Amino acid sequence: MKIYEKLLLENKAWANEKVHTDPEYFSRLADIQKPDFLWIGCSDSRVPANEITNTQPGEIFVHRNIANMVVHTDVNLLSVLDYAVTHLKVKHVIVCGHYGCGGVKAAMTNHDFKQVLNMWLRNIKDVYRIHRDELNTIQDEQQKFDRLVELNVQEQVMHLAKTSIIQRAWKNEQRPHLHGWVYGLKDGLIKPVFEMPANTNIDHLYEYDDL
Repeated sequence: MKIYEKLLLENKAWANEKVHTDPEYFSRLADIQKPDFLWIGCSDSRVPANEITNTQPGEIFVHRNIANMVVHTDVNLLSVLDYAVTHLKVKHVIVCGHYGCGGVKAAMTNHDFKQVLNMWLRNIKDVYRIHRDELNTIQDEQQKFDRLVELNVQEQVMHLAKTSIIQRAWKNEQRPHLHGWVYGLKDGLIKPVFEMPANTNIDHLYEYDDL
């Protein structure tokens, strides 16, 4: 049996188990999607949003990329954000990083990861530069790594607040609430590290006055 064929067999077993337990399970999912949450998480396979929050399919709208980044030139991320906020009317947007993130670790080095990854990781290096004074006071490398994971989440939440998508929803509907969380691979617990309720003041330079 080829390795991918095992996935297909497991899918059949899973679907059969769901129907056996709840005959209407898939018909309900097919008819409705009204999540309260948009989850922007890391692509790391050890951090599945539904599993670590014990939620069901349909409860969380999910976008994942390397190191849970909010990059203003990323049309993929922005289209997900716009759809979730403008059309699905989510009440919360969560950026969830995780300790031990390979993307953050790579950004702490001066290694050449070739063009595409270098471009992506530079966004995390910018987070390090912004918070260099704090990070450089941390002598323990693991603690510095963990702190950069937290600060990276904080900056991505700030990037969300800088978008017209979020600011328009804040102005017109007083939502969504923005959250920055970090998941612990070693204990399975989520640590809230930053939040921005609707209409939080940000640097005036980034505020739109004609939404």
